[in-house]
Amino acid sequence: MLQIRCPFHGAILNHRHGRQTPQGLTVEVKGIAPLGAAIAVNGVPARRDGEMFLAEVTLDRRENTITAIAQGPQGAAQHQVKVVWDKNSVKRFRVSIDDNMFFLQDLVKNKPASMFDNLYLGQLKKLHDEFGAKFTLNLFFKSHDSDFNLTRVPDTWKSQFRDSSDWMRLTWHAYSEFPDRPYQYASAQKVGEDYDLIQGEVSRFAGDEAWAPPTIVHWGELLPSVYKALVSRGVRALSGYFTKSELRYAVSYGLDEARCAYLENHDALMDFDSGLVFSRIDIIFNNTPRANVVPKLAPLLDDPRHGEYMDLLTHEQYFWPFYRNFVPDHSERIAAGLRFLVGHGYVPVWQHEGLLGVATCP
Repeated sequence: MLQIRCPFHGAILNHRHGRQTPQGLTVEVKGIAPLGAAIAVNGVPARRDGEMFLAEVTLDRRENTITAIAQGPQGAAQHQVKVVWDKNSVKRFRVSIDDNMFFLQDLVKNKPASMFDNLYLGQLKKLHDEFGAKFTLNLFFKSHDSDFNLTRVPDTWKSQFRDSSDWMRLTWHAYSEFPDRPYQYASAQKVGEDYDLIQGEVSRFAGDEAWAPPTIVHWGELLPSVYKALVSRGVRALSGYFTKSELRYAVSYGLDEARCAYLENHDALMDFDSGLVFSRIDIIFNNTPRANVVPKLAPLLDDPRHGEYMDLLTHEQYFWPFYRNFVPDHSERIAAGLRFLVGHGYVPVWQHEGLLGVATCP
């Protein structure tokens, strides 16, 4: 059997994975092949070590095909994988906040002149001012426990949302918090309707500038047949957990087991059929005690599988004292993570722009 084992099909490779020059990224290709077969990888003769073969190839464009050809007594065989060169990669992070609804209810109830007098938005602004962080706030359309929905939000703070859109954006998450996994078996039509509903309301009360394509779907479950409906609306990357839980991978967007297993141990993966990039979330602040934030992030920094892109997540409800699971030091946990990353040279990005926040090569 001829098979390229590394890099994995869909891998996103950067300077940490090989030798990079302005002309290309040279990486080692590893695989298995029948004993005695002569192997060439993109025309380069491979070294053999038992069933293993190894060869170096240079990636010189955004999307690169790697082809291994075996010639032996039993005839010829071929295996291909496709990978992405993240030519302009830098150390970077993004922050996404799920399940947003309470802050909008609070704005409508209290009607502050400045939206940053809101407890939650005020804390986000403080984190932005100190660390330069950019926040994507993932919205529900409707509260699960009242008749409140986004149509109730006036455009009172529209200019403030616009003025803050360089560091804070709003987007679709789900119609409502419940039921769980609302889009696990939903049609593209249903997903598109809910997406468009929330986008329309955000544009009305916050302005088009405050909108960003979503990067997380509530519960992270979708049918692959829905991917293209999201791509057509501007979605470019989706974040998930990709961790094995009992018999399945959690928050994994319907990806097959092999790709989930890869993402469990790597930053990101390209799905070439749809054009979506899937990103593995590195930390969930509301689940991570403050003392554990840096110990959780620190081992990732020098790991080429994880160190280039930090995908940071938390949930809005844990900011609020009335919430049953309120986390009093929630903001301090986030600050601890941001302080650590910024101190190690990481810069904030929007995940939906370019290739996970950086410009792509041709």
